[in-house]
Amino acid sequence: MVVPSPISFWAKKSRAVGIPTVDLSLDRESMSESIVDACEELGFFKVVNHGVDMEAVSRWEKEGAEFFAKPAPVKQRAGPAAPFGYGCKNIGCNGDTGELEYLTLHTNPASLFERSLTISEEPENFRSVANDYIEEVKDLACEILDLAAEGLQIADKYAFSRLIRDTHNDSVIRINHYPWGKKGPAPQRDQRPSPKTRIGFGEHSDPQILTLLRSNEVSGLQICTRDGLWVSVQPDPNAFYAIVGDAFQALTNGRFMSVRHRALANSTRTRMSMMYFGAPALDAWICPVPELISHDSPCLYQPFTWGEFKSAVYAMRLADSRLDLFKKVHPPSS
Repeated sequence: MVVPSPISFWAKKSRAVGIPTVDLSLDRESMSESIVDACEELGFFKVVNHGVDMEAVSRWEKEGAEFFAKPAPVKQRAGPAAPFGYGCKNIGCNGDTGELEYLTLHTNPASLFERSLTISEEPENFRSVANDYIEEVKDLACEILDLAAEGLQIADKYAFSRLIRDTHNDSVIRINHYPWGKKGPAPQRDQRPSPKTRIGFGEHSDPQILTLLRSNEVSGLQICTRDGLWVSVQPDPNAFYAIVGDAFQALTNGRFMSVRHRALANSTRTRMSMMYFGAPALDAWICPVPELISHDSPCLYQPFTWGEFKSAVYAMRLADSRLDLFKKVHPPSS
């Protein structure tokens, strides 16, 4: 069942746009249909009754809040984020900036062990909390991917989830912290930010397969619809938001479209969001599943490995279109 959620006044003026809500307490056929519809419509949806242990989520959120509350020199010991560790304002190595600080960690246990030593005075506890959170959100991501495969009538229902369950998966977790400031409020009645608007994280799509996002009760997230309208997403700390990534678009031969999104920094309250980016192993091949290729729907993308795509993404700016590099050129129809 897809249920529209409330949207801001300025979005209503342009067009009635609702954020699809997928209820994971329904029967599998209803859930899989809802997920396919949402991924085709927006590439974004809200997940409720998800079954994630919220105590594990709260513990991870507490670790993040405690880290960002530390003095800057202490936090900087965990940086720079290249790409893992602590970062502030600078996003990547290509000149992108934002009004935020963040902590990015690989889900690999060895990498997590190394980073925890510079992040926490109690690294063992930090790793335990992080691992509990990772297992919870990974299971949710895999359930969503399996339901999507069922809804697309793919014979191997684990075709997508197997990629992020791989022992050598390249999945990442990140916490974004947007300190409040007084440089102007986020836009409420105009879909275009004013010159005074503080962009927390600029427009981009996620390169991975699937992102799961949760934030506190402070607004700021916006997604871009297929017709270019920016829609504010109302925060719900009891739910997760699923975001289709570029790799998922390629795997579904363009049937699902990765969604462009951004975060605006709030002028009066601190915002913190937590993301899980589900990604395959570096040597895993990304190509459309056979069931989604036909005479009427020819293969849109060349096969590529996640490592190749990741390297290409890291060389680009946030707002660049990534999948265009791997699009197939089809001869014109006779």
